[in-house]
Amino acid sequence: MAKRPIIVIPDPILRETSAPVERVDDQVRAFADDMLETMYEAPGIGLAAIQVGEPIRMLVADVSKEDEERAPHVLINPEIVARSDEANVYEEGCLSIPDYYADVERPASVTVSYIDRDGEKRTLDADGLLATCLQHEIDHLDGILFVDHISRLKRDMVFKKFRKLARQRGDSPVVA
Repeated sequence: MAKRPIIVIPDPILRETSAPVERVDDQVRAFADDMLETMYEAPGIGLAAIQVGEPIRMLVADVSKEDEERAPHVLINPEIVARSDEANVYEEGCLSIPDYYADVERPASVTVSYIDRDGEKRTLDADGLLATCLQHEIDHLDGILFVDHISRLKRDMVFKKFRKLARQRGDSPVVA
């Protein structure tokens, strides 16, 4: 397993729509292990493949608490097939937008169909924090960032800050 560098805004790859995974094989499973290692080391509770530069529809998540046994999820080609009418608000953050948090309202529960690391079709019913995490990561696969769910003023301030940081690092500033 190998830790991967996490891409941060304003990198334009974060706005790309990820392509479906055609076949689950040893290479895909090894990449999933790399993603889990990267997520745990960050530390985070979710990571989409696009965040480590691979525009494929795959995500990993683990919302277990520090004192609990790890409960990793690997979802390949995830798709939300049902959403509750009830909403929850969680303070979200993102490994691609370090040190910024904002309240985001999303459906309280979702049903997600996906392919697991063995290539089997599965369905996962999630609520609470796991539901929020899965929606956040699936958004990444569609080029959507959690700051797209907050006010335009706050979002513009976040991008302005990260464009300035990119210029200071010598990265070419790109509008995300």
